[in-house]
Amino acid sequence: MNKILAQIKQYTADTILTPVYAMLEVVMEVLLPYITARIIDEGITKNDLGAVGKYGGIMVVAAIISLLAGMMSGVHGAKASTGFACNLREEIYRKIQTFSFANIDKFSTAGLVTRMTTDVTNIQNAFQMCIRIAVRAPFMLISSMIMSFVISPKMSTMFVAALVFLAIALSCVVAFAMKTFGAAFQKYDELNASVQENVSAIRVVKAYVREDYEKEKFRKASGNLYNMFVKAESIVALNNPVMMLVSYSAIIAISWFGAHMVVGGTLSTGELTSLFSYIFSAFISLMILSFVFVMISMSTASIKRISEVLDEESDLANKPEVITDMKDGSIDFDHVTFAYFKGENKDVLHDIDLHIKSGETIGIIGPTGSGKTSLVNLISRLYDVKEGKVCVGGVDVRDYDMEFLRNNVSVVLQKNVLFSGSIIDNLRWGNEEATEEECIEACKAACADEFIERMPDKYNTHIERGGANVSGGQKQRLCIARALMKRPKVLILDDSTSAVDTATDAKIKQAFAEKIPGTTKIIIAQRISSVEMADRILVIEDGVITGIGTHEELLKTSETYADIYTSQAGGGGDFDRPENADGKAVATGKEGE
Repeated sequence: MNKILAQIKQYTADTILTPVYAMLEVVMEVLLPYITARIIDEGITKNDLGAVGKYGGIMVVAAIISLLAGMMSGVHGAKASTGFACNLREEIYRKIQTFSFANIDKFSTAGLVTRMTTDVTNIQNAFQMCIRIAVRAPFMLISSMIMSFVISPKMSTMFVAALVFLAIALSCVVAFAMKTFGAAFQKYDELNASVQENVSAIRVVKAYVREDYEKEKFRKASGNLYNMFVKAESIVALNNPVMMLVSYSAIIAISWFGAHMVVGGTLSTGELTSLFSYIFSAFISLMILSFVFVMISMSTASIKRISEVLDEESDLANKPEVITDMKDGSIDFDHVTFAYFKGENKDVLHDIDLHIKSGETIGIIGPTGSGKTSLVNLISRLYDVKEGKVCVGGVDVRDYDMEFLRNNVSVVLQKNVLFSGSIIDNLRWGNEEATEEECIEACKAACADEFIERMPDKYNTHIERGGANVSGGQKQRLCIARALMKRPKVLILDDSTSAVDTATDAKIKQAFAEKIPGTTKIIIAQRISSVEMADRILVIEDGVITGIGTHEELLKTSETYADIYTSQAGGGGDFDRPENADGKAVATGKEGE
C-alpha cells in the first residue's frame, strides 16, 4: 500500500486542498437551513423586510462560497486523482521493465493489461472519493447532527435512532455487495485474455474459419462478467429504497411530534423547516458513505493485484560493483544446470560443460524442447543458472552490468518483433546514434537491402505494428540487421533464418564471416544446411549435449546427426519428422516446403 500511496508525489498539495475545500463547502451548506429559519422566524413571521433582506444577502454569499468551494474541490480532486493514476501506471510499467523472463512468466499478459487499465481506474475513482466524498459526507453527517441538536435535542433523539437503524441496514447491503464486486473484477482477466488472444491471432482465426467459436468464447467471458455485475449492482440498488423507507418514516414521526411542539410554542416553524433539511442532508450523506464503501471494496481487489506487481522483485539484479568491460566474445559453460522455476527438480539443462573461443561460429541443432533456446538465454542473462556458471570474456555474466552485457550479446529471438515506425527507426533500436550509412551496411550483411531498395520509400518505409506489412523472411532479416547494429562481441541467432530461403541463408552466413569475423556467432537451426559450415556443431537432446564437432565429424560420431542429415539431404525435414516402425526418422518430402 505504501508503494501505491507514494505515487501521489507532486500532487500532495491537490490531495490536501481537495478535502479542505470540501469541508468549506459543507460549512456553507449547513448554514443555509439555519439562515432560512432566521428568515422565516425573524422576517416573514414578523413582517420584517429588513431582516429578510439581511439574511437573504447572507444566504446568497454563503451559497456563492459553497459553489466556489465545491468547484475548487472538484478541480483539485480531479488533478490529484488523475495525476495519481498516471504516476501509478508509469510505476507499474517501469517495474515490469525490470522483470526477468521468470518474473514475467508469473503474470499473464492479459493480467498485466487489466492491472494497468481497469484496476488503476478503480483505484483512481476510489482515491478521488476518499479525498472528496469520503471527507464531505461524514463531515456533512456530523454537522447536520450537531445543528439538529442545537435546534431541538428532543426531536434529534428520534433522528439519531433512525440514523442508527439506517446505518445498520446499509452496512448489511454493502457487506454483501463487497463480496460480489470482489469476484466480479477477477472476471476481467478472462475477458481481456479472450480479446488479446483473438486480436493477436486474427489471421489464424480467419484462416481456420473459427470466428463463430471465438465469438462464443468471448460471449461466455462477457456473459460471466455481466452476470457478476448485475448481481452486485442489484444488491447495491437496495441502498436507495432502504434509505427512502427509513428517512420518510423519520420525517413522518418528526412532522407529527414537531407539529405538536410548534403548536405548544416550544419549536418555531423556521426551526422545524431547518430540522427537516438537516435530516435529509444526514440521510443522504449516510447513503453516499455506503456507496463510498462499495467503491473502496471494489478497489481493494485492484489494490491487491497492483501490489503484487509492485512488490514483485526481479530474479535478476546487478551486484553493488559491476564490470563494464568485456575482453572478447569467448563463452564458457562451467557445469551448468538450469531450471525455469526455483525449487523444482525438473531441470531443463543438465551439467553443460562447454567452451567457445572468441570469433568461433557454433551451430546448435536438436529437437523441439531439447533446451537450445534455454542454453543461449543464459549467455545474455535473461535467466540465471541453477548450478555452475556462465562466463563471457572470461567473466561470470552475473558480475557484469546487465545493460552492458546485453549490449554486447546481441540476440535475434525465435519470435521476431518489429515496432510501428520506419525501417530505419527499427534498425536504430540496435544503435540510437547510427547513421543511415551504418544502417544500410547492416542491412547488406543481413541481405535485407535487396527488398528494402524495392520499396517506394526505401529505408523510410513505414512498418505496421508487429511488422504486419512485411513477410516472415523480410522480418527476420530486418531483425538480424537490427542486432548487427550493436556491433556485438557475441551474436545469437535463435532459429531466426527459418523463413529465409536456403540461398539467402547461405549469403547471410557468408556476410557474417566477412563482415564480423571477430564476433562469436551462435546459430540455432532446424536445417543442417544452416549450420554445416560452422566451426563446431552441438547436438542437444533432453537438455544434454549428445554430440559436438564439425559437420564431417558428427556424420561419423553422432547417429542422430547422421540420421537427420540423411533425411534432409533426401528432401526430408528436421527433428520433428515422422518415424517408421523401427523408430528411424523418415522423410515426408514436405519438410523443405
